[in-house]
Amino acid sequence: MSNKNHNLFSVFAQQFPDDQRKTLLRTAAGRTYSYMEALDETSRMARCLSELGLKPGNRVTVQVEKTPEAVWLYLACLRGGYIFHPLNTDYQLDELVYFVSNAKPSVIVCDPEKQQLFSELVSGKSCEVLTLDRHGKGSFTAATQETAPDFATVIRKADDIAVLLYSSGTTGLPKGAMLTHGNLAANTKTLVTSWGFTAEDRLLHALPIYHAHGLFVALGCVLMSGSSMLFLSKFNVEEVIDAMPGCTVMMGVPTFYTRLLGDERFNKELCASMRLFVSGSAPFLAEHFVTFQERTGHRILERYGMTETSMNASNPLDGERRPGSVGPALPGICMRVVDDTDIELPAGEIGHLQVKGPNVFAGYWHMREKTAEEFTADGFFRTGDEAFIEKDGYISIVGRAKDMIISGGLNVFPREIEEAINVSSGVLESAVIGVPHADFGEGVLAVVVAERGQQIDEVALIESLRSRMAAYKTPKQVFVVDELPRNSMGKVQKNVLRDTYRECFS
Repeated sequence: MSNKNHNLFSVFAQQFPDDQRKTLLRTAAGRTYSYMEALDETSRMARCLSELGLKPGNRVTVQVEKTPEAVWLYLACLRGGYIFHPLNTDYQLDELVYFVSNAKPSVIVCDPEKQQLFSELVSGKSCEVLTLDRHGKGSFTAATQETAPDFATVIRKADDIAVLLYSSGTTGLPKGAMLTHGNLAANTKTLVTSWGFTAEDRLLHALPIYHAHGLFVALGCVLMSGSSMLFLSKFNVEEVIDAMPGCTVMMGVPTFYTRLLGDERFNKELCASMRLFVSGSAPFLAEHFVTFQERTGHRILERYGMTETSMNASNPLDGERRPGSVGPALPGICMRVVDDTDIELPAGEIGHLQVKGPNVFAGYWHMREKTAEEFTADGFFRTGDEAFIEKDGYISIVGRAKDMIISGGLNVFPREIEEAINVSSGVLESAVIGVPHADFGEGVLAVVVAERGQQIDEVALIESLRSRMAAYKTPKQVFVVDELPRNSMGKVQKNVLRDTYRECFS
């Protein structure tokens, strides 16, 4: 039996620079933290949690603002073998009641303003509530300063759970995805190689760290390559523009990039030191892809991942980055498109996207039946996305299965219609949904945002679309709005739109 420690922190530490005085993280305010400081702080925190009585496998629920101390807390949980359970800072009472009762944490670290709330939620339970504020101060960090930086990273197996990350719950109760040390290590190593990360890189980190994108992908690539990052508390156009010179990589959601494109300072000169821009968590419009290249001289690299799997596919670092495609499956990962009976479809046909590989999670927390439902007999995970794979392996996502519209018995894929709308004059972006319709079951409806200073004639837009696509796909009604509802990662919340317009054909 191998004595190798598969603890993700141990895997990261093997890639840390020999000179641990090297900067790992710099804040917008200019505060720097070295790899040596990170090792000390994570050691203090892991030991502090251990002295509170935590054992490997216990959960640590965290709802705090983005700070360097929050990063050390994540790494400390890895070191101690505790299961890290991050929560979106926007979650409110009803959501928190569910997460706490479901995860059953032994420790909660929260903003001081929510200490009383969390204390009430765990009243009578064996759970310690500690605080950490937006400045990295609180009862937790105060306690760690009295703790010696002396902690031996706990040995973990590859299939031990490292993180419990919940889905958004837009189609039912949120599900806790159990991601293992092996899942995260395998995926991060693949990304570092595929995206060419080296110790010389400097990542511009403006993503939240309660989500897989900022937590696993961005932080992971830095730690697994021994590089550094400029760490912003949130995305802000001014701060990003100020921070970009000297950085080499940026990861973001499409909203980040479209907002940057709205600023004339975002140009080739500003991006002179950059080697790579990565976009994900939501589709990047093809027309923005072209504009981005014209303005910056860079082609956006789109990739595809999800909570349960981290990254599955990516456009290549060297090679064609195809607008509208998330690229081929990453090395070591198998992806296929199937019909309703799990039979693989020919290249180019739209069907259900499935994935299999070392990145795929261990299952849903306390949901054995749901876990079994989401895997095929031969071990593929049902992503819930609709897609097609071209002959050369490039994958295009056409939408979520739950977003597919069935109008008059015919399948309508919203992405196809959105792409047609988005190239129409005066349109900035759009979302196509299906809502109840007495004759067709579901009627196709488009919600459109106009470009600044532009007016959209809804009737003329419908007529234009009718000349370009089958009648059953053409929206029966168009609504023009100031902006589309989005979640914290920039994804359009179509469930909100369906609720808003569900009576429009009544």
